[in-house]
Amino acid sequence: MRIQAISRQAARGLFTATAMAVASVAGPVSADSSEPIKIPIKNWSSQIVMAHVIGGMFEEMGSRVEYVPVDNQAAFEAIRNGDLTIGHEVWQATHQNAFYNAMEKGGLIDAGTHAAETLEEMGVPNWVIEQDLCPGLPNWEALKDCHENFATPDSGGKGRWLEGPQSWHGDVMPNRLNGLGLEDKWMVKFAGTGDALWVELEAAKKEGRGTIIFNWTPNFTDAEGFTFIEFPPYFDGCRIVDGGDMSTTGCGSPRGWLKKAANFRFPVTHPQAYTAFTKVSFTTDQIGTMAALVDQDKMTHEDAAKKWLADNEEVWKPWTASVLEEAN
Repeated sequence: MRIQAISRQAARGLFTATAMAVASVAGPVSADSSEPIKIPIKNWSSQIVMAHVIGGMFEEMGSRVEYVPVDNQAAFEAIRNGDLTIGHEVWQATHQNAFYNAMEKGGLIDAGTHAAETLEEMGVPNWVIEQDLCPGLPNWEALKDCHENFATPDSGGKGRWLEGPQSWHGDVMPNRLNGLGLEDKWMVKFAGTGDALWVELEAAKKEGRGTIIFNWTPNFTDAEGFTFIEFPPYFDGCRIVDGGDMSTTGCGSPRGWLKKAANFRFPVTHPQAYTAFTKVSFTTDQIGTMAALVDQDKMTHEDAAKKWLADNEEVWKPWTASVLEEAN
C-alpha cells in the first residue's frame, strides 16, 4: 500500500524524536491526571470489547475512562488533535495511510505493536470448500466457474460477495472484480453493519448455499473454520487509492501488523496508564476470544470485557502491576 505520509523508517525516527521530547517534558513518573482517557468505539466486536478491556485496565490503575463513538478512519485525526487519547486496533491494510499521515502532521505517536498478525480479505466458511461449491478454492481462479452457487435474490443472477460497510474500504472489492475480469459473473454488496456479515454466515449455513464474505483475522471465526481466498499478491501501489489502475487492482490484501496509537500528550498527562498501554500486546487467540464472547456467546461488549478481564488476569495484570510498582 502506498504510504502518502512517510516511510516506516521515517515514522520510527519521528516517533523516537517525539518520545524523547515528551519524556523531557514529563520528567519522572508522576501521578496520572484526573482527566478521562478517551477511548474510541468503532463498529466491530473485537475493537469494542478490547476498548472496554483496556479501559478496565486503566480504571484498575485509578484512571477515569470515557468511551467515544467514532468513524473508523476519522479516529486518527481525532487522536492527533486530542479528541481521543488512544487507538488500540490500528490495522495495517486499512489504516496505515491515515496512521502515518496523522503522525507526520504531529500529535499522534506509535505506542507499539500487538503480537497478533492481521489479514483482512474475502473468503468462505470451510464448509463451502468441504461441500465443493466452488472446486479449486482457495485459488481465486476457481471463481471463474462457480458463480451460480453464490447467487442471491438481490444479485441479478451473479455470484455475490458480501463486503463490510463501504466506509471500511471504499471500492477496493468492486475494483478487484474488475481487475480480475470477474465483473460479468460476480457483484459486490456492501453490508450495512459488521454484524450483518455474521448474520449472512449463519443464514447461508442454514440454507445450504454458498457465500463469500469479507472477514478478518484475528476474529472469532478463526476457531469456527474460515478460509481466505488466495488472490494475486498484494504490492505497494496496486490499489487505485494508492496510485494503481484497473490493470493492477486485482491484487489481494497484505498480511500486516496491528498497532496502537496515542495522542502525544498521553505520556505526560497519564504516565502510568501510557506505560501500561505500551506493554499491551494481544495475540490472535486472545483477540478472537474477545470477539467470540459477543458474536457467538451473545454477551454485551461491556460484559464480555469484564469476563475476559476476570478470566485472564495472568495476561494483563503484569502490564499494570509492574508500572504501579515502579511508580511507588
